[in-house]
Amino acid sequence: MTEIGRILEDTAVELLRIAVTELPTEYVEVIDEAMEETEGAVGKAQLTNILENVDIAREGSKPMCQDTGIVAFMVKVGDGFPLRSEVKEILVKATRRATEEVPLRPNAVDMFKGNTRDNVGLNGHVPIIYFDLVEGDDLELIAMPKGGGSTNIAAHRMLKPGLGMKGVKQFVIEALSNAGSLGCPPYFVGVGIGGGEDICMKLAKEALLKPFRIRSEDPKVAAIESELLEKVNELGIGAMGLGEGPTALDLHVEMAARHPASLPVGVVISCWALRHAKAVISSDGEVEIDKSV
Repeated sequence: MTEIGRILEDTAVELLRIAVTELPTEYVEVIDEAMEETEGAVGKAQLTNILENVDIAREGSKPMCQDTGIVAFMVKVGDGFPLRSEVKEILVKATRRATEEVPLRPNAVDMFKGNTRDNVGLNGHVPIIYFDLVEGDDLELIAMPKGGGSTNIAAHRMLKPGLGMKGVKQFVIEALSNAGSLGCPPYFVGVGIGGGEDICMKLAKEALLKPFRIRSEDPKVAAIESELLEKVNELGIGAMGLGEGPTALDLHVEMAARHPASLPVGVVISCWALRHAKAVISSDGEVEIDKSV
C-alpha cells in the first residue's frame, strides 16, 4: 500500500473511533440546556443520564452506545487526489481494524452465513460507501456509523404529486409519530424530497449532516425546516419517549428535482447520538479532522 493509502486507512479508523466515542460539543451543549429547561423530573433524569454517558465515553474513549451501527462512509474525491479504485478496499480494511481496535460491535449479518464478525459484508455492500467526484486535490471523508434502532424507524413514501408540500409535511409528522420512543429520542431528523425512490433516502441521510441548527439558505426550505421541527416537538414524545424534554434537537431538509408523476419522500432519523466525524486529506498526505462535520 502507498503512503497516502496508509494515511487514508489510519484516518478512517480514527474517524470511526471519534464518531462512536465523542459526541460533538455543540450537541452536548444543547442537550445540557434542554436538561436545565425541562421541568419534569423524569425527562430531566433521562437527559442527565445521556450527558453522563457522553462524559464516560469521551473520557474512556469507549463507545457511547453498545450498538455502534452499520459502518458508512461519505467520500468526495478530488480530481487531483492520487487514489481512485483503491479507496473502497482501504475503507474496508479500516472497518476491520476499527472493529478490533475501537472496538466496534460486529453488526454485519449475512442472511445465510450469519454475523461476519468484522463489520464487513460478504457481498461488498457493507461498509456502505457513498462516492462523489469533485474538483480539487483533496479527499473528504465522513464516517457515519448508524445504529439499528434509529434505522428501523426510517420512513419512505411515494406520494401523489398533487399532495404537494402539505402532503410532505403530513408524512414527516406521521413518520415521527409512528417512531415514538423506538429510536431513543431526542432525535435528529433528515428529510429528503424528490430525486427518486432511492435518492430521496440518500438525501435524507445527507440532510442529517447539515450544519447543526443552521437553516437552509433557501428561505422557503428554511421555513419548512423550522415549521417541521416545531411540529415534531409538539408531538410530546420527549426524551426516551417519556413525554418530557425535547422530541427532536434538529431537522433539515434536502431537495432534488423529481419526475412529474412522482413525489418521493424519505425520512431518516438519528437517535440522540448522531455519530459522525469528518477529515480532509490533501494530496500530499496532510490530514485535517473536523469532529463537528
